[in-house]
Amino acid sequence: MGVVSMASMVPVEQQISALETQFATLFEHSNVNPDVAYEDRIHDLNKLQKALKQHYKALVDALSQDYGHRSDTDTLIADILPCFQMLRYTKRKLKRWMRPSSRSTGLLLTPASVKVHYQPLGVVGIVVPWNFPVTLSIIPLMTALAAGNRVMLKLSEFTPNTNIVLKAMLGDAFPTEQVCVVDGEAAVASAFCKLPFDHLLFTGSTEVGKKVMEAASANLTPVTLELGGKSPVIVAPDIDPALAADRMLFGKNLNAGQICVAPDFVFVPEDSLEPFVEALRAKWQAAYPKGINSKDRTAIINDRQFSRLESLIDTSREISATVIHLAEPAIDRGTRKMALHLVVNPPADSAVMQQEIFGPILPIITYKDVHDVVSTLHRQPRPLALYVMTFDKDFQQHVIKHTHSGSLAINDTVVHVAVDDAPFGGIGASGMGSYYGIEGFRTFSHAKTVFTRGKINPGKLLTPPYGKWWQTLMLKLFLR
Repeated sequence: MGVVSMASMVPVEQQISALETQFATLFEHSNVNPDVAYEDRIHDLNKLQKALKQHYKALVDALSQDYGHRSDTDTLIADILPCFQMLRYTKRKLKRWMRPSSRSTGLLLTPASVKVHYQPLGVVGIVVPWNFPVTLSIIPLMTALAAGNRVMLKLSEFTPNTNIVLKAMLGDAFPTEQVCVVDGEAAVASAFCKLPFDHLLFTGSTEVGKKVMEAASANLTPVTLELGGKSPVIVAPDIDPALAADRMLFGKNLNAGQICVAPDFVFVPEDSLEPFVEALRAKWQAAYPKGINSKDRTAIINDRQFSRLESLIDTSREISATVIHLAEPAIDRGTRKMALHLVVNPPADSAVMQQEIFGPILPIITYKDVHDVVSTLHRQPRPLALYVMTFDKDFQQHVIKHTHSGSLAINDTVVHVAVDDAPFGGIGASGMGSYYGIEGFRTFSHAKTVFTRGKINPGKLLTPPYGKWWQTLMLKLFLR
């Protein structure tokens, strides 16, 4: 049903040696041309856009093969359209982003000029996850190219069919000394992260992110970590449970919940539990009229992930938590499809409340006082996203001011990731750094201060011998 990666047929030592050689080539070319003109960057973005137009249908088909079945609409919404949208946005904004910004010299250094120039870092490494392998390779790639860098991408070994299309697409569009695409197993990924990149972007789990950061530290390579964690939803008392269910189901159903910003668990008022569950059931069944066999229902990526999710459901039953599945049959091991499973009031120390779920399981926690929920979040790792369902303006402001999260969405889930003109990134256990938009451009650029002095040089006043008059003047000027 899938393909075997050609990389896996090559000895690991040989793959790692080739990796190091490819990096050296990219590094050498980045030194020969340490800056890239605006016209060349736009040309690169146009080539990428053209290549994506030519290959997007093949990418849709390949992703479905890798998953066993992936909804074409899921792929278009989450993997294809965001790339085209971000390409158009980046091309429109790039000239402004590249423009040096003037800064004040301050009284002490006047007259002079100070400007900040945004210069390419050099060679950027990008580690691509399996859940959105197109978006999470193409968007950081385009941003790194817009910043004038050369790029190495490490693709996931769990998407071999998609990798073939991506390698062909990018290989046709760019020479290997500009964009280099590699795949391979865990040993290759580890060696990749140890290369002396000028910046490394990793998207994946928190535990692997720690290892990536440790590997990068040997070379003092700066990292951007886009991790996951458990993104909570707060359903406030003022909102209709049916409306809350409707607003959050898209985020939980997209890619069968295999998304880092999917709602991971939800807080619901005690007296709203039953109507909330029934609303979830009705809306899920309306979205998937043939249950897990609906063509719009995406499968779990592989047997390992499927078994992990099954284990979370079984463990929840063993501890006597109430487990509600929203369709019958609820699970098909042959197709790796799974209906949404609700787990009501599991213990805080249970596996389903401690692990990132990354699939169609939704714990529901009931509460009496919504302000206690905010206090509970203070004791948990900071999530990549926080969702609150409320039209109460005061409570909205309370959540904004009294919680930490990579991002906050009010009365919706997941869609904030599609905003081009805002940064995307985590905080604490959910990541560090951000990209998208101008933040992405600056992440992959070095802000170089350029100080220029003209013919007049008041700096002579700063050289010895110093008289009392100098101290008196300085004190009058700066301590007034």
